[in-house]
Amino acid sequence: MKDVKIYTDGACSGNPGAGGWGVVIINDKDILKFSGYEKATTNNRMELRAAIEGISKISIETKIILSTDSKYVKDGITTWVGNWKTNNWMTSAKKPVKNKDLWKKLDDLNNNYSITWAWVKAHQDDNTEESKYNNMADQLARSAIT
Repeated sequence: MKDVKIYTDGACSGNPGAGGWGVVIINDKDILKFSGYEKATTNNRMELRAAIEGISKISIETKIILSTDSKYVKDGITTWVGNWKTNNWMTSAKKPVKNKDLWKKLDDLNNNYSITWAWVKAHQDDNTEESKYNNMADQLARSAIT
């Protein structure tokens, strides 16, 4: 089975403020697009929601390559989350982890799916697949803000 590629992005008008998330899923030749909105949120919450929503649309036995332009999401799920769980969801500065509810959901998905996490630079126009679909996810997220 071929890997499914997911591109995610979050956006906020004000931070906090109205927010949107966008997801582009590449499954063989199919390009699926999803987006959503929250009235009062933060950019980081929208980045996390995009990843959660994207993964949730995929069958659990499918291998996923998830690309995000958020180092917060990529580093959080690949590096920081283990220590947060060990330290009862406290940061290294002994403060509660922000967005713990979403981190727990994403961690659960990450533990149950086969996901390769990738970071892509935002807002590029170099005609690569990564730039094209990251920009598409960005546009979906921005358009979802009402």
